[in-house]
Amino acid sequence: MSDQHESFFASLPEAGSMPEVSVVMSVYNDARYLRGSLDSILSQEGIDFEFIIVDDGSTDDSPKILADYAARDSRIRVILQENAGLTQALITGCQAARGEFIARQDADDVSLPERLIRQVECLRSDPRLVFVSSQTEVIAPGGEVVIRHTRPTTPEEGTDLLLRSVSGPPGHGSVMFRRDTYHKVGGYRKEFYFAQDCDLWYRLAEQGMLSYRPEFLYQYRIAPGSVSGSRNSIKQAFATAVDECRALRRRNENEGPILEKCRTLRDRVAESSSASEAGTLYFLGRNLLRTEPASACQYLWQSIQKQPSHLRAWICLLVSPVFFALKPARRP
Repeated sequence: MSDQHESFFASLPEAGSMPEVSVVMSVYNDARYLRGSLDSILSQEGIDFEFIIVDDGSTDDSPKILADYAARDSRIRVILQENAGLTQALITGCQAARGEFIARQDADDVSLPERLIRQVECLRSDPRLVFVSSQTEVIAPGGEVVIRHTRPTTPEEGTDLLLRSVSGPPGHGSVMFRRDTYHKVGGYRKEFYFAQDCDLWYRLAEQGMLSYRPEFLYQYRIAPGSVSGSRNSIKQAFATAVDECRALRRRNENEGPILEKCRTLRDRVAESSSASEAGTLYFLGRNLLRTEPASACQYLWQSIQKQPSHLRAWICLLVSPVFFALKPARRP
């Protein structure tokens, strides 16, 4: 164990002061949005929680921001590790978690007021539940609401939607789960560099039920280059592996070959694609045309800059009367 990890575990409170909730966050070069994300958790009221943050080898100002916040709030516990990716950071964070419940939070996302207390209430009210999410908003880099995701609020419907329709929590960070069930199913699996959340949701649902709070309690951000907004082809390959593992478990067969395939998929993770970022920017622009037309034009133009041959982005931009109505200083 490294000196950094040793100092972290040495600083943990005694068992008698165990918090109700452990919030687990991974950070990698997220300085732009990090303060807002931290503040959204630290402002939660009515619940006793610890905030475990794994800095996954950040090279921007994230470590400085985390050190500043940790010095001012004893609920924050920072673990430093060399860059190993989101999955390994979550494994590390969840292993250190001591609360009865573990809540996820992503470093560029926002937990709305009362998120933690409402989700704890949900889990405490129904022993059949092993994890809970909420209604969720998708936001653009500038904070514009792009999509509002809604889910059924009864456990039966929510669980059935996941298992039958492959439609689960819309935001990874929106979920809270029971810590004992998390460990029972083996937690996050290191083989899944992407789709680690879907893999965990299915295994949790094999132990109990999923429910959603009726309120909008979480906002997750889509930005070019983020996990949510790029590398769609490689992410799809991992998602397919999740489905294959699930099918093997249902037949009581060995998942080993699929997990080995996932290890080889990781070799492709380092590949970057401007076309993928262009697609994310186009998605944001297209979905904001009706509600935030000026912002939409900005995202569409950025998409074209990434991929000048992006025909659909050109069409959306040029047919929008708002684009030509913009003052020259604001036009892309």
